[in-house]
Amino acid sequence: MATGNWVPVAGVQPLGIRGTGRHSRQMCRTNAAGFTDKAPTATSRVGGLRTGDLVRAVVPSSSAKVGTYVGRIAVRATGSCNITTATGTVRGIQVRYCTPLHRGDGYRYRYHTERRSGASSSGLKAEVSAPHGQ
Repeated sequence: MATGNWVPVAGVQPLGIRGTGRHSRQMCRTNAAGFTDKAPTATSRVGGLRTGDLVRAVVPSSSAKVGTYVGRIAVRATGSCNITTATGTVRGIQVRYCTPLHRGDGYRYRYHTERRSGASSSGLKAEVSAPHGQ
């Protein structure tokens, strides 16, 4: 039970949220004078998936890229896609092998399980966070 300024944090994993800046909100492109002269931007949706979605791809043994991959997807109009995993990028996976896990909302989520070396608990360097006169 939390009382006053004391909050128990034993066993709690903080969730890191980072903006990825995907897609464009601009509906029509403009020319140098500021007038709309191009068609509205199309959404990059292929097979129900959109760039930035978190997917699991189970590639069968008939393919050269056999295996299971979990990561962010970058779709192409051809039906082929790239999947960026924690270990690297796998290119040329077909969209039909992908199952959505989380729709891309413009943010990347990650649990912080380990503390960086050389940083204090507040994330500031020791010489910066020390009080003046010490």
